[in-house]
Amino acid sequence: MPRIFLQWLSLVAIIWLQSINGTNSNFPAYSSQLKHLLSISQIQLNNLAFASDAGKLFGWLSGSAANYLPMWLVLILGSSLGLIGYGVQYLFLIGRVSNLSYGAIFFLAMLAGNSICWINTVCYLVIIRNFPLDSQLAIGLTGSYQGLSAKIYTDIVDVVYPCSNVERARAYLFLSSVLPLTVSVIVAPVVRVINTVKTKRVEVAFILILIITTVTGAFAIMGSMGSASSLLSPFTGAVGMVALLLAPLPIPLGLGLGHQIGKLAGEKIHIEETNSVSMDKTESEVTLDISDIISESPSESFELSFSYTSEKMNGDQLSENSTSGDDKIRETNEIMSVMEEIGVKVMLRRLNFWLYFFVYLFGVTLGLVFFNNLGQIAESRGRSASSLVSLSSSFGFFGRLIPSIVDYFVSRRKYIISRPAFVVTLMVPTGAAFFLLLVKENTALWLYISTATIGVCTGAITSISVSLTTELFGTKNFGVNHNVLVVNIPIGSFLFGYLAAIVYRKKVNAEGKCFGMECYRNTFILWGTLCFIGTFLALILYARTRKFYNSQRLQGNRS
Repeated sequence: MPRIFLQWLSLVAIIWLQSINGTNSNFPAYSSQLKHLLSISQIQLNNLAFASDAGKLFGWLSGSAANYLPMWLVLILGSSLGLIGYGVQYLFLIGRVSNLSYGAIFFLAMLAGNSICWINTVCYLVIIRNFPLDSQLAIGLTGSYQGLSAKIYTDIVDVVYPCSNVERARAYLFLSSVLPLTVSVIVAPVVRVINTVKTKRVEVAFILILIITTVTGAFAIMGSMGSASSLLSPFTGAVGMVALLLAPLPIPLGLGLGHQIGKLAGEKIHIEETNSVSMDKTESEVTLDISDIISESPSESFELSFSYTSEKMNGDQLSENSTSGDDKIRETNEIMSVMEEIGVKVMLRRLNFWLYFFVYLFGVTLGLVFFNNLGQIAESRGRSASSLVSLSSSFGFFGRLIPSIVDYFVSRRKYIISRPAFVVTLMVPTGAAFFLLLVKENTALWLYISTATIGVCTGAITSISVSLTTELFGTKNFGVNHNVLVVNIPIGSFLFGYLAAIVYRKKVNAEGKCFGMECYRNTFILWGTLCFIGTFLALILYARTRKFYNSQRLQGNRS
């Protein structure tokens, strides 16, 4: 098979993997029901949300495994962990497994959360190695689909169990256990590193996938809006989403077919030119014999002329073969630039790492804690948790996509974006969104606006962080380095979530529930303040890396 076909088929496969890998985002959709079924307190429920994130504490294991095992095996191992983690919880809810302690459920949730790291590691490594020049664009395009996971799972559950809350909770757990493993088995043969001879950028293919991705996100947002979603039945919405997920598949097929046609055409031209050269050579030998009879000097002159003509024809032939069939492909010898290529031990001694660590903690991690508590936040304000979860998922999708769009159009002008500066511009609206949640209202407009804003900004920073990790610390040890960075997610999930649960518990009624603005008022003030502290730290990181990005910008202008 043509390498370009396998290269782009791996990108489509990763899109499918990412679209079902955000299983932890399903937790808010069934958290309230889980709390009721297990008869646990809000703090215990918060600890289960933390357990899912705590799996990332051991995410570095996936990076180490990827250094020694084939990608398909890492992928199957990761999805199998999810099958065990979510599957046993599902069996417990339906009564097939009994006498599970709270500690056992905590461990299963942690195991399920760790499975996400394994799949993410495979996706990131394959993208970075298969598309080294367009890694930010490819990572953003594929990673954005993880923001749609909650929406995809919700669409399926809406079709199967539109009404029963108990059945819906069970369905989420069942799908979270089975769907990632099923997709992983299907795509495992093509999710691998393709050793291409030359690095190539296929602009048309990226533009087509970008268009498909944008349409998919717009369709997801329309399905999340109350007025628009009422026009589509759950079955129509699910079928439409599946069709959009399959839409990128013709792109690698078209590239592979075009490559084969170009190759056949090039071989035909080569044969014709070889025959032509052979005929000319025969004629020249006849002429050469006649010339030898007449004089010696004309023969020497002819030999020089024929040698020049043959070399010119061979050069033209190579030139034609190099461009045939790939006229829409730009070849380049550029390489990805990094500040330094270091391992995890050296990275932990760098100030840039700790600045980056706390920026991520006060940005992305705070956003994830907000989403983990979205079910309780919606309940406290009398709103639907499913609609808010779907909304945050859809806008998170576009958030992950924004850096790819910006990077694509800016790179065409030979300009380099400072990733830390980009993070600063996203941290400001995130902090402001937390304070907007303090506005008293009857329509919940600010609740929806703040949820969408946090979804967009959190998704964008998550997408940027992959490229930022490679630029700061290199690509060789990316699998371990990035998983060490995201260790702050379980730490922040526990600290911020636990504080939110304590504040919530002080406001509960006799039934153990809280209603009104006061339930999370102090929590939102704390989260907003921490987010602005993270913004200040991001400014310091920008100042420390400014020289590096300026040098990259100068190199880009020279080239």
